[in-house]
Amino acid sequence: MPEYEFSRPTLDHGIAVIKHHVALLPDAPGVYRMVNERGEILYIGKAKSLKRRVTNYTSPVRLPMRLQRMIGETVGMEFIHTHTEVEALLLESNLIKKHRPRYNILLKDDKSLPYIFISDDHDYPQLLKQRGSRNRKGFYYGPFAGGYAVTDTVETLQKAFQIRNCTDGYFAARTRPCLQYHIKRCTAPCVGLVSKEEYRDQVRDARDYLEGKSRIIQDRLVAQMATASDAQEYEKAAALRDRIKLLTSLQTTQNINISAADDMDVIALARREGKSCIQIFFFRKGQNFGNRPFFPTHAADDSDSDILAAFVMQFYNARPTPPLVLTSLEVTQKDLLCEALSTRSFQDHKVDILTPVRGQRKQLIQFAQRNADDALERFLIARKSDEVLLKDVAELFELEEIPRRIEVYDNSHISGTNMVGAMIVATPEGLQKSSYRKFNIRSSKQSDDYGMMREVLTRRFTRAMEEGADAVWPDLVLIDGGLGQLNAALEVCEELGVADKFTLVGIAKGEDRNAGREKFFRKDRPVFQLDEKSPVLHYLQRLRDEAHRFAIGTHRARRVGQLGVSVLDQIPGIGPKRKKALLLHFGSAHAVETAALVDLEKVEGVSKETARQIYGFFHEEKG
Repeated sequence: MPEYEFSRPTLDHGIAVIKHHVALLPDAPGVYRMVNERGEILYIGKAKSLKRRVTNYTSPVRLPMRLQRMIGETVGMEFIHTHTEVEALLLESNLIKKHRPRYNILLKDDKSLPYIFISDDHDYPQLLKQRGSRNRKGFYYGPFAGGYAVTDTVETLQKAFQIRNCTDGYFAARTRPCLQYHIKRCTAPCVGLVSKEEYRDQVRDARDYLEGKSRIIQDRLVAQMATASDAQEYEKAAALRDRIKLLTSLQTTQNINISAADDMDVIALARREGKSCIQIFFFRKGQNFGNRPFFPTHAADDSDSDILAAFVMQFYNARPTPPLVLTSLEVTQKDLLCEALSTRSFQDHKVDILTPVRGQRKQLIQFAQRNADDALERFLIARKSDEVLLKDVAELFELEEIPRRIEVYDNSHISGTNMVGAMIVATPEGLQKSSYRKFNIRSSKQSDDYGMMREVLTRRFTRAMEEGADAVWPDLVLIDGGLGQLNAALEVCEELGVADKFTLVGIAKGEDRNAGREKFFRKDRPVFQLDEKSPVLHYLQRLRDEAHRFAIGTHRARRVGQLGVSVLDQIPGIGPKRKKALLLHFGSAHAVETAALVDLEKVEGVSKETARQIYGFFHEEKG
């Protein structure tokens, strides 16, 4: 930051600040940051020559209006010198991810991607889905596009190869086979029902499949099935037949496959009406591990090549990159990007970025491009709908403009145990899941819903006050509850002195807790209801239900983690027999959780009353 400050930043003042720094800068690589009067970082850039790059900002007439506004807001600059331009690019990417300056192109959703993990530190390895750090010894396969893609694949592999998924501690403590054995997802090595050699073959087959050798495995299984049939071991032959079917079904759900055994990512960009969608497909060993769309934030005058280059650097910032990345168009500074991605400490191979013009790779790009176009079309339709709804929300709650950030709060517990609070965030671009927060209730008394709400809001807004200029404040806060919850929230806001920063609303279900009869509560306003067919009501219900879902999920994860047992064990009246019947029918506890009431009633040994109890446990669980 410079020693002088300007009371009212203007374009001329910004140019003067930049010229002051240019005079002192070396002709060397590094990273620069532009800072406003509140200490907020406006922009982070890298340069091969800091002096030449920053000099460009001293002649703003040739720059777009957006950058002129940025220069006008600049009251200080900060610099970090690096040895090479590659180091500058890597540092720039890390700093953008940390500070998220509003004038940079930003990848909003950068959460970790899941992998399939097969351990290699035990005589009887596990097969699991893995997200986050990859420190444990074993084999990692992926990444997969998302949780559903990896979960489906793991479940199918467990059915096909019957590899355990239990922890080593649980494995060591077993004296008899667990339920995974009975539903044919494990061969029970924990109690010696399979030899070490046979289990090693199961693991080998699973690894071969994930490494793209599916044809070899299927030929091997077909030969084993024929041998078993000839020996009149019909039960074994039938089991092998089922495994072949499972592997075939896994391959047929992949939508598109490639004959080459390349590890590659395929990236395509679609752009329209000021928004972009980047669609990425993950291919490993010739298999499609799924695809995922991203919607980066950028300015209207950013070029397609710049947007794609920023995405590639930010997406792979802390992730392993495959040897080959195919893009739908040439990225800016491609050679520099390739060098930067290849030289990271956790990367063990060279990275190439290519834009194919013919052949199978071109077909893959065209396929990804169609998916990007379709995803962008859906996004724009949803966004237009949400913009209309947000205008109506602003009118309903007398806001000066449409809310850019809505926070919704809910609590969950059972009889005062494992109390948690939850916050979800909605913006004009939709739900912002990276901003969701959970709060383990520490000081409130059991079953004190008002005390829980006070504690959650106190922690949320005290933290925001401590963050000062870096704090993110909501425009509208929705509380799941009636007048009592609203008053508890108002007390907190008035005590902290933040009551004027946002509008606070309580939303409570009406008689019989029926959706459509919600009542809305505001300070110094009469209670009101909306028409059951009102689109605004449906939008607010969606937000309230999402907060409820997140709160219940957080509560259940805490309770199950604390007890170290299946969530099915927590349903009153569900013993081992019914639990087994449910898992045999649905295949997993997650499938039971998402099952409809009519499907639960079809399970053998589950009465209508029990089915309602199970359904209520998952959908109405709240203190």
